[in-house]
Parts: sequence; C-alpha cells; structure tokens
Amino acid sequence: MKRRQFTNLSLFLLGLTLSNCGRDANSPDNIQSSKSDSVRIWWSQGFYPEETEALRQLIDQWQTDSGLPAELTLYSEGDILKEAERAIAAGNPPDILYSHDADLTFIPKLAWNNQLADVSDVIKPIESEYGPTILNGIKYLNQTTGQRNYYAVPITQTTNHIHYWQPLLESINQSAGNIPEDWDGFWQFWEDGQAPLRDLGQTDFYSMGLPMSASASDTFFIFEQFLEAFNVRLLSNTGELQLDTTQVREGITRALEAYTQFYEDKYVPPEAVDWGNADNNVTFLSRSNLMTVNPTLSIPGSQRQDKFTYEEQLVTTPWPNKPNGDPMTSLVSIKQVVIFESSQYKQEAKKFLSYLIQPENLKRYIQGSQGRFFPLTADLLQDPFWQDSTDPHILAASQQFYRTRPFGQALNPAYSEVQKQNIWGRTIADVVGQNVSVEAATDKAIEQIKTIFQEWQ
Repeated sequence: MKRRQFTNLSLFLLGLTLSNCGRDANSPDNIQSSKSDSVRIWWSQGFYPEETEALRQLIDQWQTDSGLPAELTLYSEGDILKEAERAIAAGNPPDILYSHDADLTFIPKLAWNNQLADVSDVIKPIESEYGPTILNGIKYLNQTTGQRNYYAVPITQTTNHIHYWQPLLESINQSAGNIPEDWDGFWQFWEDGQAPLRDLGQTDFYSMGLPMSASASDTFFIFEQFLEAFNVRLLSNTGELQLDTTQVREGITRALEAYTQFYEDKYVPPEAVDWGNADNNVTFLSRSNLMTVNPTLSIPGSQRQDKFTYEEQLVTTPWPNKPNGDPMTSLVSIKQVVIFESSQYKQEAKKFLSYLIQPENLKRYIQGSQGRFFPLTADLLQDPFWQDSTDPHILAASQQFYRTRPFGQALNPAYSEVQKQNIWGRTIADVVGQNVSVEAATDKAIEQIKTIFQEWQ
C-alpha cells in the first residue's frame, strides 16, 4: 500500500476510534442529579474534530449571548442511546438529546409515549423553508393526544451514496463514461471488473463492498434503497402495513434476491456477513473493493486533506435508474434534536435550538462535518460550500436530495422497532449466512414485521 493511502486510511481509523471512545473526557462517570443549574445537552461525538469544535463554539456563543448556562456531554454513537435509555428509566434524561441514529430507531417511540416536548413553536417560524419530506420526517404520532405534532428539530439529512476508485477502473481500460445508467447494466459493470482486477495480482479483491450483516445499521439503510428501487411500499401513506399484497411480497423477494446475489456470486467479501458499520469504509479505503455504498459522505470526507485522492481518484457516482426505468428516489434520514417533556429547562432548551438552526449557525456545524451531512433548506444548499463545482463528491451527492422520501417510521412509529431490531439485516444474514431461501426469508421477515406492529405500544 502506498504511503499516502496508508496515511489516509490511518486517519480514517483514528476518526472511527475517536467517534467510538465513549464519553467525553470531561463528562461525569454517573448519571447526574435530577437538579441542575444548566441546560444539559447530550450529543453524539463528532466524526471529525471540526464537527465537535463547531458545536462547542455555538454552545459557548449561545451562553454568552443569552446569559443561560449549558453543559455539553459527548457520547460515542454506540453509547448515547443506551445512556439515554438508562437516564429515562432513572427519571433523569437530559434536556436536549442528539444522536445520529435516533431518528430511525429511538425518537418515534419517545414521541409515541409522550416523552418529548412539542417543538412546534421552534419549527413554525421557519416551516416554509422545509420540503414535505423533511416535515413528514419530524411529525410524530403521540398516543396520549392521538395527534401528530412536531416533536423534533431537524438539522441535517443523509442518504446512500455510491463511491468507486477511478485508478482501478483505468487499470482495466474502463472509465466513468462506460458506467451504464440502467439497473441491470450498472451492477453488471462492477461485477465485470472483478476478474480483470484480480488478474493484475490482487487475489483477495472483490468488486463490491456491501454490508450483509445483522449487526450493521448500514445493512438495512442500504437495503431499503433496494426496496425503493423495486417500488416496494411496505406502508400506505396513512401508515397501514401493506405486507399481504402479492405485489409487495414479490417486490421484497426481488429486492432481497438482487442484494444477496452479489454475495452468493462472490462479488462481496465473505467477511461482509460479520461487518459493523465502519467495515465497508475501511475495506474500501484499503482499495480492496472497486465500489461501495455508504449512508453518508464519510468516505470522501476522510480523504479531504489529500487533494489528489479526494479530487482525482475517489469518485461519487449517481444511482442507476430503477429496474422499470424510472429515476431513483433517495431515502433520506433526517437527523434530529429533541427536548424531553420532563425537562426542567424546556423553554431555555427551545431557545437554544432556535439559535442553533439559524442559517449561519447551522451552516458552521454542518460544514464541520466535512460534507458527511447535508443541509435541509434550499438557502443553505445554495451556499458555495455545497455548490462548489470543483468538489466532485458534494456536487454529485447534492443531486440526490431533489427527489426524496423518508423512511417508514415517518408514517408509523412502529416501523422504528423494525429498524431497531434490524429485521432486514437479519433477513439478509439468514440468506447469505444460513442458506435460507430468499422466499422463506421474505416470509419470515413479513411475519416478524407483522408481529412488531401487532405488539407495538
């Protein structure tokens, strides 16, 4: 491996280590007393130092401007929701909580159980700046009131991006202009690259880095994009399950067969059945795969300091058209901040979130993520950072946010439990790791989802 490649991969691994190191060094070892003289903010550790530093500066400035004290506690993404559950059980949650994964697995149930503050007064003044996908993604059903309301403040969004190595393509006399736009041709293109690249001497090389494990949330995140490709609608627009229709079952089967066939045909590393969320990133950055799919732009973001790699070697490319020829719709995850209903500083917490989402403030935080997360509003998307024609990754990725829809939990909070249990990841692992047939795995997944919805409370 070349020195530059090793350095960049090492920096990426360092970032992963920092983002999984647990609590901030200044954080308390135990859940704090229920009484506090500060607004307590629990936040996921930034993937990049710039992200965390931007947040710290915003909190410091807010304290200075408002005269209100705030206390920031950072947790790794792997720990923050566990700590939040402990704090809730102890009757002592923080005032404000932000977790990268909470929108998919955690927030819908908190809203359902009347544990989140209604933040409509934060959202309403700027409601017109958000599109319907964003607004639908933060309007949750509360079983106590029987109504949907805004129970979260959106700050960023992510979707699935496809990356590949241009030098590897060139080494087998291929280029970006040869990549087909149709579904079957697109995936066949990457499959066809594996043998000639192995012939060049890299015998452990695989054309695609797709997670196949039951433990990685990346697995269900990416697979749901495949469900979208096959026009599978698990839920109606009003949130009812549609799993008993022949069309939906056949669509799931087709999507599952398409996704797992890459592994069965040995175009995906055998270790992918055991991958965590970081493993496809690491494998791809070591140039052991020609292409990969990732739910954020963290892969190119990790290479930003190496201009040659970032601009000339690593490529972000659009998704192909759906199998029926229609353009792809991107599933977006809306990253959200919540205030707990039991907060003793509810109004102060709302003032902070109103401050945070002011365009200039939010821009600082989002840009600190190095493009890993994207803005939500048209005004911020027009900022030169996101319209830089010399930045191939942000320019390509930004096009995906013009045709979007939210994940299923936006329609029915019970679907968040499907994601929390990683039903799709477990289903994929059954097929590729346990030799369960695609048809049997589909039927099992359908029954598991039905059970979750029946038992939801």
